[in-house]
Amino acid sequence: MRSDEYATVAGLDEVAPAFVAMANRMVYCTLATVDRRGPPRSRIVHTLWTWDGWSLIGWVGSIVTPMKRAHLQRTPYASCSYCDGVEAYDTCTAECHAELLLDEASRREGWERFRAEPPPLGYDPALIPQWKDGPTSPAWGVLRLQPWHLRVFPGEFARSGGTTGRILTWQPTKDAPE
Repeated sequence: MRSDEYATVAGLDEVAPAFVAMANRMVYCTLATVDRRGPPRSRIVHTLWTWDGWSLIGWVGSIVTPMKRAHLQRTPYASCSYCDGVEAYDTCTAECHAELLLDEASRREGWERFRAEPPPLGYDPALIPQWKDGPTSPAWGVLRLQPWHLRVFPGEFARSGGTTGRILTWQPTKDAPE
């Protein structure tokens, strides 16, 4: 039997807090975008997810590259995959609409968002050499992620053979890419 047959489809109000707890504990994910010919490109990024009780948003401080701009301009989606394979074996994924924010207000807001959080989730972006000039550095951008599909797979579920824990999934009933 496939693990998705065990998944509980739940509301965002249940899945989002579980996703945020797991993703923000792991901090880093593999983020994939699609190039102009269709193949995916992936990279490791430092993320920060926020949930206010009704809206889930992911944030990535991003080095602005021509490749990333082109990918997101042509196909504004990203896939985020987290895995804690050290002890818990927890995994979670977010399939997202992705927007690279380059206006000054968004760049400053993103910069402060990461600075305001305690480590390891938060950090001082100025420690990255390309961003040493602050939020107006030409290399600094903010990637905003708005998920259209979430999956939270606790390692305890796999370790117990499906007798402990639940796999949670969420997807809105409309506006999701196929």
